[in-house]
Formats: sequence, C-alpha cells, structure tokens
Amino acid sequence: MKNLNILLFIATVLITACTSNPTTETEQVVDNTKYVNTFIGTGGHGHVFPGATTPYGMVQLSPDTRTLGWDACGGYHYTDSSILGFSHTHLSGTGISDLGDFLFMPYSGTPKVVPGTPENPDEGYRSRFSHDSEKAEPGYYAVKLDDYNIEAELTASTRAGFHRYTFGDGEQTGIIIDLAHTIYPDKNPNHEFRIISDTEIAGYKGSGGWAEEQHTWFHAKFNKPFTCVFYDNGKELETANTAKSNHLVAVLTFDTKDEKEILAKVGISHVDYGGALNNLESEIKDWNFEAVKESASRLWANELNQIQTQGGSDNEKAIFYTALYHTAISPYTFSDVDGRYRGMDQKIHNANGEVIYTVFSLWDTFRGNHPLKTIVDPERDNEFINTLLTKYDQGGALPMWELVGNYTGCMIGYHSIPVIVDAYFKGINDFDVDKAYKAMVEAANYNTEGILFPSENVQQKLMPKSKLYNDQRGYVPADLENQSVSKALEYAYNDWCIAQMAKDLGKTEDYNRFMKRSKHYTEYYDKETGFMRGKNEDGKWREPFDPRHSRHRQDDYTEGNAFQWSWFVPHDVEGLVDLVGGEETFAEKLDTLFSTSSELTGEEVSSDITGLIGQYAHGNEPSHHITHMYNFVGQSWKTQELTDEIMSNLYFNDPNGLAGNEDCGQMSAWYVLNAMGFYSFNPGEPVYSIGRPIFDQVEIKLPNGRTFTVIAKNNSAENRYIQSAKLNGENLANAFFLHEDILAGGTLEFEMGATANKGLFN
Repeated sequence: MKNLNILLFIATVLITACTSNPTTETEQVVDNTKYVNTFIGTGGHGHVFPGATTPYGMVQLSPDTRTLGWDACGGYHYTDSSILGFSHTHLSGTGISDLGDFLFMPYSGTPKVVPGTPENPDEGYRSRFSHDSEKAEPGYYAVKLDDYNIEAELTASTRAGFHRYTFGDGEQTGIIIDLAHTIYPDKNPNHEFRIISDTEIAGYKGSGGWAEEQHTWFHAKFNKPFTCVFYDNGKELETANTAKSNHLVAVLTFDTKDEKEILAKVGISHVDYGGALNNLESEIKDWNFEAVKESASRLWANELNQIQTQGGSDNEKAIFYTALYHTAISPYTFSDVDGRYRGMDQKIHNANGEVIYTVFSLWDTFRGNHPLKTIVDPERDNEFINTLLTKYDQGGALPMWELVGNYTGCMIGYHSIPVIVDAYFKGINDFDVDKAYKAMVEAANYNTEGILFPSENVQQKLMPKSKLYNDQRGYVPADLENQSVSKALEYAYNDWCIAQMAKDLGKTEDYNRFMKRSKHYTEYYDKETGFMRGKNEDGKWREPFDPRHSRHRQDDYTEGNAFQWSWFVPHDVEGLVDLVGGEETFAEKLDTLFSTSSELTGEEVSSDITGLIGQYAHGNEPSHHITHMYNFVGQSWKTQELTDEIMSNLYFNDPNGLAGNEDCGQMSAWYVLNAMGFYSFNPGEPVYSIGRPIFDQVEIKLPNGRTFTVIAKNNSAENRYIQSAKLNGENLANAFFLHEDILAGGTLEFEMGATANKGLFN
C-alpha cells in the first residue's frame, strides 16, 4: 500500500519506450449503433427515454406515456400502454422530473384537447399502442398510434426535431400542440402561440419546476397548410393568430385525403423566437426526413465507434454499447447555433465560438462519466469545464446540479471540483486555471453573498450550514444539519481534490488547510459499531443507531444508510484501513457488506437503495467505488469476482435492465469502464483500478491518434479471474495503472482463469 505511487511511477518509466505508434484511419470499423437497445432502462426505475436525440443534443424528441410519479422522470415507462404524444425535451435517468416541452400529438377524427387518462385513453387525445409496433435506434423512433391508425416517426438534429406522420384513410386529421404538457407539476405556467403563416406556428413556454425559472421557445414548419383553433383550459378561443394564457392547446387541421404524410420540423431555443427559427433553418434545411435520420445515425456511429470490442455475448455487446450511448446524451447543448444562450443571471449572452451546455448531474457523473470523457472525448470534457466556469461567472457559484440555466441545489457535496481536478491532472487544462481554483475554494466555503439563488430553498441546498460547521468545528453536527454524515464525507473528498490542485499550483498554505479538512472523515467513525455515524453538537453519537436504517434524505445519510456510506473515503483508503484496524479487518468488513442480509429498516426507506448485494447498493452512486477497495488490501480477486457479478446480474438487455436510475450516464459509465477491465476509483487522481474485463479485446481509439488495447486471453463467463496482468509486456506489480499509460497507447493484457489467483498483485 505505502509503495503504490512509487510502483506506479517505476512502471510508467519502464513502459515509456514501449508505447505504440499512432494508428492510421485506413481500417474498417464496425457500426456499433446496431447493438444499441434504447429501451434498456425504460422499465423498472431506470427513468430513461427511448426517443430520438443526437450526442449531447438540445432536443430529445420522445414519446410520453406518463407525467406524474417517480417513474415518470423520463416521460416514458415501458409498462404503459398508451401514449400522450411526443415532446421535445427530456431528462435521461434522473430521480426528479422536469422538461417535456412542446407536446405534439397527431390525431384523426374529432380532436380532443385534454390528455385523457391511462385507465381510459378515450377521454382525451391519448392513443393506445403496442410495443410490437415500436422501433427505435440511435437518432430514430417509430410507433403506430392504434386509436388513430397513424404511423409516427421521429428523428432529430442537435437543436431541432423532425416528425413524420403517415395517416390512414378518411376522417379529419391534424396535430395537437399542448403547451400545458409537462413532466412535472408546473408552478408557474406562461404560454403563448403565434401563427406565422398557414404552414408555420411558433410558441413560448415559461414554467417553473425543478428548475424554477425556465424559458423555452419553438418554431415549427409543416410541409402542407393547416387551419388552427386555440383552446385555453379546454375552452375554444376566438383569437385568430396569437394566444396567451397559462394553459394553451392548439389544434391544427390538415387535408390528408390525397397525400397521407405530414412532416413537421421543430426548432427550439432557450433564448427567443428568432433563436428557435434560426436553429431550425440552420440544421434542417429541407424536407428530407431520411437524410436527417441518417445524419443522426452517423453522429452516433462516430460516438460509439471510439471503442471497438471483440468477443462477449450479443447481450453483453447490447448492454455495453447502449451504456456508451447513454453516457453521451448529457450534458445537453444549451447555446443556439449563433452562439447565444441564457445565462445563470437569466440574461442573454454569446458563447463566442464555444458551446455552452446544461444538465450537469455532477453528484452522479463525477464518479465515472466525466472520467470516461477524459479518455474518449477530452476536448468535450474541457468544454464542460468552461461551461461550469461560465456559470460561476454569471451566477456566483459553481453548480451542484444545474438545469436549463438554473441552480437547483440538488444533491450534496461540491462536485464540480473533482470534474475540474480530474481533468487538470490528466492534462486537460484549456481553461482559466486560476479562475477555476478560485471558484473551487469558494465552493468549499460557506457564503451567501453575490450568488444568484433563485429561491431561499435553493440557497439552503447550494450553501448549507454544514459547510460552515465543517470549517469552524471540524465536523457537521447531526442535530443541526440533515444528512450530516454524507455531506461531511463528500466534503472531505472534495477538499482533498482542492488540496491536490493547491499543491500543484504552489499554494502551500491552502494545501495544508484542505488536506487537514480532508481528514475530517475520521470524526464520524465509531470504533465500537464499526460504522460512520452522526455526531451531535455535544460530541456524542446520535442515538438510536441501526446501520440498516434509512429515512429518505431525512436522516444522517443521503439516499442510503451507514452500511453504504461508511466506505466513502476514496481519497484516503490507507487512512480508512488504519482507522478500522488494518487490512485484515478492513477486508473482513468488506466481506460482511457484500454477504450480510439485504434487509433495510425504517418506515420511509429511500427508494434509491436498489441493486443490493448484501448491503452494497449498486443502484445508487455512493456505492460505485466500493468493489475496487479490495485492490488496496491484497485481495484483488474479490474485486474481479464482484464486478463480474454486478455486470452479470444487475445489467440486462431488457427494459428493466438497470439496477437504479440511469442518472445522466453514471450507471452506464460504471458498466462501460468496468467491462473494459478498469474503473476511475478516485477521480482527481489519474489512476485506474483493475477489475474484470468482459470482452476478449477492447480497442479505445484515442483523440491523439493512438490506440489503447485491453486483451483478455482465455476469457469466458467461467474464467472471470485474472491470472496475470501485463502492460506493454511488463508484469504489473499492482492492480493499478495511470491515465498517461492510456494516452501513450499500448496494450494491457490479462490471462484469465476459472480460479482466483490470490498471489496476484501481492
């Protein structure tokens, strides 16, 4: 353990001369989009959407089947049997609902202006459908609306959606546009329609949900003329060309007697009407639906072809490439084609040639998804960091969970920091480093001045008193602050990240200060019970204590319990090992975590505690690093065994294929990295921990032109244990390797076997 960094340094020196030359572009690659199953995660609690989008696109054009309840977060659930329509914005796998802007629903017969219910779709414009008629692939979705006999097809560019509806014979036909449709209870609806011509309509939706102030515009063009009637709260309006209210629906009627196909191109913008029109006209110039579909497919092919695999089952390839697909959906493009975007100050700015993004689920994605980007797409990860710094400039603080130009304050910690620090130490630094460092230090300190909080509720989340307690007292009192243990453990890790950057920048005083704070995790370890637990203001442990107990976000732990959270010290495993009594005791406690009963106690157990192996909860992010802790105590075969078990038993090529919320790519990033044979155990440290490779061979096509290859010889479902490990022909002395080893290209080679090699890496 003590010699880990020395061994890694020596290994790096030894392989420097052995790296491969840059690869050429002449070889033929497989189009991996064919493996993607966009329905993975649409069942259970995955909360993903199956519809059409492009990598990091502003538009996610997808069917909505429900709008209320926890499993409505993606707008679609595979167990549903009726569709409300197709809206243009969706969140991917979150645990809170929002978006669902601009619902389009084609109809035939007499139009209805209310949605109807799942129990009785005939009450409204809903339509029944069958999964047998659904077809989906990256950038495309299709379904038959049974009640209307309409074939609906969707595709998208980055900032525009493209609909193709093919109607049957007879009856009046048209499209309903519902501005009141949202995938959340809208606290501040404000709607407007504008008829531009007999083939164009535009609209505005102002709303308040999870993101408290939202502004979105659309501009739609159709391939044939329509007539329009507006409705306000179900009542027909006499107005002809414009309508304003808080509950608007437009009913467009088309003549489809001779030509059964209606095409609709819809640009959106968070800036203004002109932005929506410009986005549409810039990205979809004609009426060639197939060309737009093909363009979206090519974008996804380029994204997914960065990693090529050999071996593995068909299901494993489907899970892997669908996971890789899910990691490239968010963050979303937020700036228009002309560079304009809405800032955190709700003013319009210009990105001046850069791309501004939104939807930063940082509590989730700092762990695996952003580290994955440092390998396959470092330039975009740099863009993400520049966006975070831009939001800091405009709003006064680094975001925790940013959504459409809003601080939400959701989740805990200050995890913009590991994203920045991890990139920095991996050589991704085309951003203002001094500003980034200043912003990180400010994020770690309690401050409510100069920050554009949208509400007092968000202020209490974004700047909780726990930051103040942590700095002044050295711990967060459980009787003064909710979720005290989880917050403090994450602060300790975040502070360690700041300390590393401070050291590199020569800021010795800051380094010492933040390293001291990074040790605050020791305040919460109770040697008698063997768990991290809440400590009251008087210094006594909070009572009563049950490590299996959970009360969702209303106790000392965030979406978890003491069993899961007692391991969140990724930055100082050696210190944690010493704290619990040495390597043998540490390994025994890990064994207990994975082998004890999965029983949870409490009347309000967090629904996020899912994917249980013992008390390990893979369905939520705080557990994602734990399996790799065995690598630190000389029992690497257990890391291999458990990562194999998780990939085999908690990921499926099935709608209910995820153990918990997808969370904007993190659940999938864990699979992508571990299936390749390694994981980003401690983001902020450019080191990877070795697990169990799924495929016989993986080739990562690096942006620098080189290729990093992982080979698993004698690999099979039974042969899940590593017998030997070599990096560029040299035996690895431990279960870790460096990010620079990946960038240099070369080969990581494993010999696999059916029995554990307990002497490996010892």
